[in-house]
Amino acid sequence: MNAEPAVQQRLLELAEVDAELNRIQHRRRAMPELAEIADAERSVRERKDAVVAAETRGADLDRDIQRLERDVDGVRARVQRDKGMLAGAGVSAKQASDLQHELDTLARRQSVLEDELLEVMEQREAVQTNLDAARTELAAGEQILADAAARRDAAAGDLDVAEAGRKRDREPLVAGLPADLLAVYERSRVRQGIGAALLRARRCGACRLELDTQEISHIRTAPPNEVLRHEECGVIMVRTSESGL
Repeated sequence: MNAEPAVQQRLLELAEVDAELNRIQHRRRAMPELAEIADAERSVRERKDAVVAAETRGADLDRDIQRLERDVDGVRARVQRDKGMLAGAGVSAKQASDLQHELDTLARRQSVLEDELLEVMEQREAVQTNLDAARTELAAGEQILADAAARRDAAAGDLDVAEAGRKRDREPLVAGLPADLLAVYERSRVRQGIGAALLRARRCGACRLELDTQEISHIRTAPPNEVLRHEECGVIMVRTSESGL
């Protein structure tokens, strides 16, 4: 394949633009905000789990409190009933004895229920404290995530602007190249990440390997318009006064 030396040298301009586009893509993938966001998202998930666990525990204790309060109310109602019957007229000695026995039993039952209710209410208060703290931590974690996402979006916006600018720079360079030369360049860029490189001081500018004597001899005798490719990496080598030939 042949192309005028000036045309080949335009490949170096194109390669520099493409190298900058590659660097932009690397910076996009390696933004520190991405790692921050991943950590923040993991933290938010854990804190949400903690909130849900506290809410679930609180709901369970609320049901226990309601059950115990119903039981206490039931016992108190029976106590009032029995006291009313005991104070009524026409109660035999046996009935009075039975009612008093039941009142004593109810008093013990009420004491047990009230102690249990107090204990559960204390547990519920502790759970609420934990829930409030978990919600505060979740809100803080969500703010950290939002801040990191905002920084990521700002950084990505800057990269978008830089990328768009370099793509605009690329268009006239591509438009001025022969189709067959551009096709070879693009294939090399896809495979190697670099389409063309300067041959400087007998070294390939892409892989940095020094060319052997046989290859240098071939390059010296090649016509200036011949498009040369490095045998090792396949990249188009562009000759200039810096090539050391």
